Amino acid sequence: MKENFFNHIPTGETLPVNNVHAVSVSMPYLQDVIDYEEQTPEICEKIKSGYPRFILHPYLKKLASFIKKKYKICDEYEVVLLSSNKAVELVSDKYYIYNKIDINEPFGVILVQNGTSQFQKVLMYIQHVGCNLSSRLAEKYLYEEGLIDTLYQEELEDKERSKDIIIGTLANAYKQPKDKVCLAPSGMNAIYSIVRGLHSIQARNGRDVLVQFGWLYLDTMNIINHHFQRQKVFSDITNLDLLEEYLKQEGRRVTAIITELPTNPLLKCVDIKRLRKLCDEYNIPLVIDTTFATPYNLDLTDYADIFVESLTKFASGNADVLMGAIILNKKHTLSHMTAEFFNHCDPVYIKDMQRMAFEIQGYEKRVKKISSNTKVLVDYLKKCSYIKKVYYCLDEENKENYSATMIDDNSLTGIVSVVFTKPLKEIYDKLNFAKGPSLGTEFTLLMPYTYLAHWDLIQTEEGNKFLEEIELPIDLIRISVGIEPIEEIIKEFKKLEK
Repeated sequence: MKENFFNHIPTGETLPVNNVHAVSVSMPYLQDVIDYEEQTPEICEKIKSGYPRFILHPYLKKLASFIKKKYKICDEYEVVLLSSNKAVELVSDKYYIYNKIDINEPFGVILVQNGTSQFQKVLMYIQHVGCNLSSRLAEKYLYEEGLIDTLYQEELEDKERSKDIIIGTLANAYKQPKDKVCLAPSGMNAIYSIVRGLHSIQARNGRDVLVQFGWLYLDTMNIINHHFQRQKVFSDITNLDLLEEYLKQEGRRVTAIITELPTNPLLKCVDIKRLRKLCDEYNIPLVIDTTFATPYNLDLTDYADIFVESLTKFASGNADVLMGAIILNKKHTLSHMTAEFFNHCDPVYIKDMQRMAFEIQGYEKRVKKISSNTKVLVDYLKKCSYIKKVYYCLDEENKENYSATMIDDNSLTGIVSVVFTKPLKEIYDKLNFAKGPSLGTEFTLLMPYTYLAHWDLIQTEEGNKFLEEIELPIDLIRISVGIEPIEEIIKEFKKLEK
């Protein structure tokens, strides 16, 4: 008898499995997710690593402990590691932290007093701005100090060629010159750098409002809150009438409009032609997060002033390296202002670059296969009796909005979100796909989106009402479709018919 293609992955196992630099972690049961959100001792024992901006990597814990001993730092202070000394200045200036001990290391170190609210604020800010220390840099340091015995073996591109391969691939995909592309150590650091650049421009031109169009990724909104006193949020990306009325009154005060295309996780799409026309009318730069779309599904060259992408997702495909990118559009108004946006990006560690360079060479092929699989899977799910609602790109609601940007008729971004007629726990626990945070992987990956992204809102009646207002179902599962044989993906879902 043929074995199942998908098999149970134990709680706390890295995703990808047995990869020390994995950025996702297996949560195969809904109770795992709840325990994680509530930080029960049992789950903390099992989950050793996960998405690096949310869960501290074991190598970073070990390195922080070593630094504490090396510099004889007393227990009153906690050692926090950052990607660079530039990041140290950023965090120190915001929270008035000044190390009393001179620390000389090839990465950033700050000392934060224990038992204070400041400590949690610092950790949250680092999460938002994405200046976490690379696990590969920590690994190298620990190995050279004799604190670990081996280095993880993985396929890497040549040091000298890596940066050029990544930037060249992105420049070609986005149809821009190489000098319009900048790398960052995470997608959030790229977003942060854009927001800082916009803040600088605002200081000169007197425009002080940043418009968030659509219900954006939570940390994107947090970064905007840190740096813009005035923001305007339009949660419904399909309602451009509201935006247009607002711009008639306040258009000359808007620094920029930032949006996702399509949105996460409901995969809604703005009427991009109309939005661009409004931006032109009021001379407003348009920033688009293209992580979901990828440059291989949608061509947004005629619409965005600035693209931002989390390369951790589809560009990597393996969920084992954090990286982001800013791409400035040579056709639009901000193309000459590279320094404003690029100077705020933190440096990317070379070994992360080597790994990404190896992976990104399969980017286009990977996206095309995922897109093809997604199309077949959506056709199947739409006919299933146990499905209440399927959210996907190019449904009848969105089709007109996408027509201007589709690369070809088969383009379908590799994310599908689903609400089932059966209880969430029954569905989630039964499926043997990889289950955990992140997306864009070559392996199919499921995530109970609202549980992991908005647990705080699930807990209160007021929060539940807000989720209803933005039309985000609590029991939604986001599916990141992989490159496995589509018949095997569908076969796994067919288990739910029994």
